[in-house]
Amino acid sequence: MTALTLSTAAVAGLRADAIVIGVAKGSASKPGGPVVAPGAEAVDQAYDGNLAGVLETLGASGAEGEVTKLPAPAGFKAPLVLAVGLGAQPQEGSGYDAEALRKAAGVAARALSGTKKAAFALPLTDAADAAAVAEGVLLGAYSFDAYKDQGDAKNGKNAKAPLGEAALLGGKPRDKAYKAAVERAVAVSEELNRARDLVNTPPNDLNPEAFAAVAQTAAKEHGIKVQVLDEKALVKGGYGGILGVGAGSASGPRLVKLSYTSSKAKKHIALVGKGITYDSGGISLKPAGHNETMKCDMSGAAAVFAAVVAAARLGLEVNVTGWLALAENMPSGSATRPGDVLRMYSGKTVEVLNTDAEGRLVLADALWAASQEKPDAVVDVATLTGAMVLALGNRTFGIMANDDAFRALLQEAAEEAGEPAWPMPLPEHLRKGMESSTADIANMGERMGGGLVAGLFLREFVGEGITWAHLDIAGPAFNEGGPFGYTPKGGTGSAVRTLVRLAERAAAGELS
Repeated sequence: MTALTLSTAAVAGLRADAIVIGVAKGSASKPGGPVVAPGAEAVDQAYDGNLAGVLETLGASGAEGEVTKLPAPAGFKAPLVLAVGLGAQPQEGSGYDAEALRKAAGVAARALSGTKKAAFALPLTDAADAAAVAEGVLLGAYSFDAYKDQGDAKNGKNAKAPLGEAALLGGKPRDKAYKAAVERAVAVSEELNRARDLVNTPPNDLNPEAFAAVAQTAAKEHGIKVQVLDEKALVKGGYGGILGVGAGSASGPRLVKLSYTSSKAKKHIALVGKGITYDSGGISLKPAGHNETMKCDMSGAAAVFAAVVAAARLGLEVNVTGWLALAENMPSGSATRPGDVLRMYSGKTVEVLNTDAEGRLVLADALWAASQEKPDAVVDVATLTGAMVLALGNRTFGIMANDDAFRALLQEAAEEAGEPAWPMPLPEHLRKGMESSTADIANMGERMGGGLVAGLFLREFVGEGITWAHLDIAGPAFNEGGPFGYTPKGGTGSAVRTLVRLAERAAAGELS
C-alpha cells in the first residue's frame, strides 16, 4: 500500500514526482473561474499569484473529481503540479468537509498511479483533515492486479503500480493528534482494501473454506479468537439455513466466529455478514446477465471481517464479535429445492419458495447464534436485495432496525465515515405475505417492498430484547461502472468504515 508521511517541508524544495493542490469552484463574487484552495499558497506565489488564471486557461473549473496537470514553476524540485477539483467552496469561516478532501485525494492518487512520490498540498486545518486526506490517498490508490499478466515493459503490458509514497504537507509529524489520526486512517484503509481484495477474488479461488482460512490467518496475526464450524459441526449444531444454502455445492459451507475482546470494554457489539462466495441463484437460477458479478455476494462478510480486524488493530475499548455466514449457492442434485422446508438453528422452520433468496437464510442462523451471547447490539450486513438497489441506487445502502434510536446512530456513523446511507422502515403489514401453510415462515413475501420484506424476515431471528439493525449494501458493495472519488471499479469495501465508526462510538459509551 502507499506509504504515508506527515511533512512540514517547504513545497518548492521537496523532492517528489508531483505536487497535488486543491482547486474549488468560483464563488458568487468570482463566478465561473476556479479558486486555488488553501495549502497551495507557495505554488500560487511561484506563478506570480496567477495560478487560478493559468488553470482556467487550461480548462479547469474546480468541479469535483476534475484533474488538471501543468508543469511546476521554475525553482521547484517536483516537475509536475496536479490540480484536483474540490467542488464548491465552504462557507466563510469553515473548512472543506472531510468527504470533499477524501474524494479529491482519492482522485489524485489514482491519477498518479505509476508515480513514486507525490506531495499533497491540500487544505489541512486539523488532524481530522489529515485523516481524511490519508484515507482518500490510501483508498484511491487501490488496485487489484493479482490476476493480471504483468508482462514485459517492451510490450506495454506492465500494470502501473499504485502511488508509492504520499507526503501530506501541512501535517504535524510530532503532534500526537495528527499521528493518531493518520495511524487510524492506515489501519482502517488497509483492512478496507483487504475486504476489497476478497470481494474481487474469483470464486474458484475463494470458496467458504478458503475465506475461513483467510480469517484464521488474520485472527492469529492480530490476537483475535477464531472458531470455524465446518459441515460436520453445522450439522451437529442444527444450522439448517446455512446447510440448506450450501447443499448444492461441492464446496461445503462454514460459519466463522471472530472475537475481539478488550479488558476495558463496557459494551459488546455483534456483527453478522452474509458470505455467499458465489450466488448462481441455486435451483431458482439467475437469468443470463445476472451471474457475472455474483462473486461479490460475500461483501457483507468481507465488511464484518475487516471491521473486526480494524477494531483489534485500533485497540478499541469495546468487545466486537464477527460472524461470517459462508456458503456457495449452486444448483445440483443435492441442492435445496423451491418447496423444501428447512429447520433453522433457532428451531423455526422456513419454507423455501425461492432459492435465490438465500442470503436471509444464512444470516438467520448467524443472527440467532449471535443473539445467544446477549450482545448490546447486533448489526447484520448483506448484499441482500435488488429491491434496495431500485429504491436507493448504486451508491447508498439502506438501514433497517428494531430500534429507531439505534438506526439513527448507525446513520450518523455512516455519515461521519463518508458512506451514504438512508433509514428504511419495517412495515408490519408486509409480514403477512411471508405466512406459510407448511412452515413457520416462508423466505419470500410480497414482491413490492422486497428489501423491507427481507428485513422483516431477518427480524424473526433476532433474540428477544436485543437491539438490531440490518444494512442492505446491495447497491454500493460492487461498482460495475468507472472509478470515482476514492472508489475503484469492482469491490468497494462498503460498510467497513461505518462499522468501525459504530465500534468507536460504542467504546465511547454512546450505545445505550
